[in-house]
Amino acid sequence: MKTLKITSILFVFVFTIVTSCSDDFVDVESQDQNSEDYFNSEGDYQEALIGAYDLLQSSYINVMLGEIASNNTLAGGESANDVVGIQEIDDMIHTPVNAQLRDIWSWMYAGVNRANYIMEFQGKTEFTNKNEVLAQARFLRAYYYFELVKWFGDVPFAVDKRIQFGDQFELDRTPKAEIYAQLESDLIFASENLPVSWEEAETGRATKGAAQALLGKIYLYQEKFSDAAGAFEQVIAGPYTLTTDYNTIFEQEGENNNESIFEVQYTDKEGAGFGCLQCSEGNVAVGFNGIRNYSGPTFDSGFSFNVPTQEAADQYEAADLRKDVAILDIVAWSAETGATYAEGYEHTGFFNRKYIARQGDLNTGDANLTNPNNYRAIRLADVLLMAAEAYNRGGLDDSKALLYLNRVRVRAGLAESNETGTSLTSAIYQERRLELLGEGHQFFDLVRTGRAAQEIQGFTSGKHELFPIPSIEIELAGDRWAQNPGY
Repeated sequence: MKTLKITSILFVFVFTIVTSCSDDFVDVESQDQNSEDYFNSEGDYQEALIGAYDLLQSSYINVMLGEIASNNTLAGGESANDVVGIQEIDDMIHTPVNAQLRDIWSWMYAGVNRANYIMEFQGKTEFTNKNEVLAQARFLRAYYYFELVKWFGDVPFAVDKRIQFGDQFELDRTPKAEIYAQLESDLIFASENLPVSWEEAETGRATKGAAQALLGKIYLYQEKFSDAAGAFEQVIAGPYTLTTDYNTIFEQEGENNNESIFEVQYTDKEGAGFGCLQCSEGNVAVGFNGIRNYSGPTFDSGFSFNVPTQEAADQYEAADLRKDVAILDIVAWSAETGATYAEGYEHTGFFNRKYIARQGDLNTGDANLTNPNNYRAIRLADVLLMAAEAYNRGGLDDSKALLYLNRVRVRAGLAESNETGTSLTSAIYQERRLELLGEGHQFFDLVRTGRAAQEIQGFTSGKHELFPIPSIEIELAGDRWAQNPGY
C-alpha cells in the first residue's frame, strides 16, 4: 500500500473536517456542512478509503504495549520517568489517566469513524466494483473495533454512521458479544467481496485472506473453535506459504512476502513531530525500540524501549532459528562488530530485532519517527498456530493441530512435536510466544487463555484483563459509562 500512503496526503482536507487527528471521538470538530456533498464519484470513495487505511499506522502503540504489558519485554527507555504511561503499563500500575491508553482509544475510534463515514454514504453513488470498496471499509472497521474490544472490553458502538460530538450522551457501552456479531458480519461480507490479491501498485489493501484470518481470530477470541478452524482452513488453503528463509521476514526485502496475509504499510516519505505522533507515515515503534546511542554496522539508534527479558530469551532452544531474528543480543553483537551503545533504563542486553531501525532506511523529518518498516499484522505462521489451537482446544482434531504446529516448528529448525491433549495445548501456546515474540500478541494471548495472572508480574485477576477507559472520555460523556472493574 505504499502507493496509497503517498497519495493519502491528497485527502487530508477531507478528514481534517471529519475526524482527522482529533484527540477522541467525543471531542471532534464540527462536521463541515458540505460533507454530505461528497461521495459523488468512485474517486471520492477511494480517497475516503485511503483515509480509513491511514489510521492503521497509528496502531504502532498497540503493538509496543502488547509486548510491554506481557512477560516478553520491559518498558526500558532512558529512565523510570521516560514516557510514564508506558512505565505504568509495564508495572501493571496504570490508571484511567494514561496518555498512551488514551492514544489507543482516540486513534482506533478515529479509524472507526473514517470507515463509518464511507458506510454512512454507501448508497449515494453507484459504480463498478463498489462492493470492493465497501468490503475494505468493513474490514477496517472490524480491525479497529477489534482493537478497542481487546483493550477496553465493552465500548460505545456505532455502525454505518460517524460518532459526532454530542453522541456520547446517547451511546452506551455495547456488550462485546454484540460487537463481535457485527464484526463477524463485516468480515464475512469482506471475505465474499475482496479479491485474493491486488495488483502490485495496490499492495497493502485488505484481501479475502486477510478478512478470513481476522474473522477466524475473532471466533478464536470467543472460543468458537469450530468456526475459527473453518475460517483458518480457508486461509491455509489459499496462496500463502511459509517463507523459507526466516532471516528475511522482517527485513525490507521481506515486506509483503508470500507469508504475509496483512501488513500495516509504512513509508519514510513524510516527517512528523512528537507533538503529533499519529501524523507520522513511518513506524514510530521502530525508533522507540532502537538501540540507545548506537554506533556500528547494520542498525541505527533509538530510544531503547520495549526490551526483551532474559526469561523470554531463555525460552528458545539452541537450534531455534528464530531467536536471533527476534532478539538482538547487543553484548554479543558489540563483541563481534565493535559496535558501541549506551545502556538505557532496565537494560537487559537485548533488543526487539524485528522492529529496530536498519541503516540504509531513508528518513525525512525526525529519523526516529519515519522508519519505513512494515508491521506484519497477520502472517501464515500466526494463522497456522491459531488453527492448531482451535483444533486442539475445541477437541476437534489433535492430529491436524499437530500437523500445523509442526509446520511452524520445522521451519524454525526444530524437531517435530508429538504431544497430544493438554500437553499439545501448552506446546501451541509456547510456540506462539516464540514465533510471534516482538509482534504485540503475547499479552492478549495470555489474557484470553486465562494464563496472565501466573505469567505477568503485578497482574490482578478481575482487573487487568482490560485496560481502563480514559477518565476524560467518561467525564465528557457525563459519567454515562461505568469504568472497567478495579479502576
